[in-house]
Amino acid sequence: MNNNNPTTDEIMQRRRFLAQLAGAGITTLGMNEPRAFSAEKIEQPKATADCCILLWMGGGMAGPETFDPKRYTPYEVGVRSESILSTFPSIPTVVDGVRISQGLENVAKVMDRGTIVRSHRMPDLGTILHSRHQYHWHTGYVPPQTVAAPHIGAWMAKVLGQRNPAIPAFINIGQKLEGHGESEELKAFTTSGFLGGEYGPFNIPFPMEAANSVRPPKGMTPQRFEARMARWREMVQRSHIGDKTSDYHRDSIVRSMENAYRLLSSPERTAFELEREPKEVYDNYNTGRFGQGCLLARRLAESGARFIEVTTEYVPFLHWDTHENGHATLTNMKQQIDRPIAQLVLDLEKRGMLDRTLVVLATEFSRDMMIEGVPGSNASDQSRAKSDVLKEPKHYGLHRHFTGSCSAVLFGGGVRKGHVHGVTADERPLIVTKDPVSIPDMHATIFTAMGISPKTAFDIEKRPFYATEDGKGKSVDAIFQKSRS
Repeated sequence: MNNNNPTTDEIMQRRRFLAQLAGAGITTLGMNEPRAFSAEKIEQPKATADCCILLWMGGGMAGPETFDPKRYTPYEVGVRSESILSTFPSIPTVVDGVRISQGLENVAKVMDRGTIVRSHRMPDLGTILHSRHQYHWHTGYVPPQTVAAPHIGAWMAKVLGQRNPAIPAFINIGQKLEGHGESEELKAFTTSGFLGGEYGPFNIPFPMEAANSVRPPKGMTPQRFEARMARWREMVQRSHIGDKTSDYHRDSIVRSMENAYRLLSSPERTAFELEREPKEVYDNYNTGRFGQGCLLARRLAESGARFIEVTTEYVPFLHWDTHENGHATLTNMKQQIDRPIAQLVLDLEKRGMLDRTLVVLATEFSRDMMIEGVPGSNASDQSRAKSDVLKEPKHYGLHRHFTGSCSAVLFGGGVRKGHVHGVTADERPLIVTKDPVSIPDMHATIFTAMGISPKTAFDIEKRPFYATEDGKGKSVDAIFQKSRS
């Protein structure tokens, strides 16, 4: 029914994509300092959040299996694929009339603190590669671009700055950037782009090892550590790095190292030490790396981080990338995310931080049992799927990439409580039927909550480069507790 091996065409498309991204990266390095673009007067909105935590479900989280449940069909040999919309029954939440998918019982108990967006919709990018869609969601721009587009976390670091001078503004937790087939694609959007190295992410692949990343080498005295830093500055200034980069980017690299040095010399680095948490608190979060990442995110938000991404980690054909064994895999994924997400929301609320912390749960696209991509785009696949029947448990689950609708969830940061935004069809194709939210509009909503106008732009190559594509993203004001109009 499903083949986990990429086709030759997919491999070639991936290589072309990487070549295009590499060219954009080289171009970016030679640019001078980006300057604010001021063709029109931009008024920054009043922020309802000071910190943003993005919980990234990398790989394509199926909306009908999580936050937009549809008609449930239990597993049975001989059941036709075309009859399956959801492989989990729905469960009630604390909000009257709002149901989500079985396996998210703890999240169901905190849905009165947030908004479900069921009408998040992705565009047809021609080729449904995870790398293209993840790049698009994280930067707001469809790749490739003539310059390296910054991650939304880098925009926040640049425009808003650090909340605490000792804590990196942009921290990325849980994603290994080496060791699997799409590592280079991940690096392409996990970056500050043309904004400069100092606004890039502080990467922590393994949350339990976070403390080691902010400690000087064992046996290193403060004096020796400072001397090494001074020597490093001299080496950068004398190196050939200036031959390939602008002065701005060279100096930005130095400033990024200065920031790292300040962190390693600061008492605030204890925020990275999960072992300081009481055992019962740690155990509440500890479902694995994602749960540990949620706990680390809470500690870093308390200490003054501006933007934190925590991912379930994208690895091809693992986690949310359910090309087979979909139901069994999602059972496991829900066990990983359910308790930590709910606990994060409760802990932020308990500490009086939820109102000023925007928590966003999102993914690159949804999934369907039959339809690949946008409705009507793969008639032969759909015809073949109609003749499919369940023969083994591994066939039971939503396997195909689907961009016609997608689910996202937002907590805190001024968003409405116990609210559902948007509607999708109850029968296949499960497309958005009311209040669609595009990626530019989702980004505009997030930026607006953080006090950044979607029209904020920098002058790059003598043209404006906007926080949302062409500055056209519009905040979905209906998601907020109070009208922003």
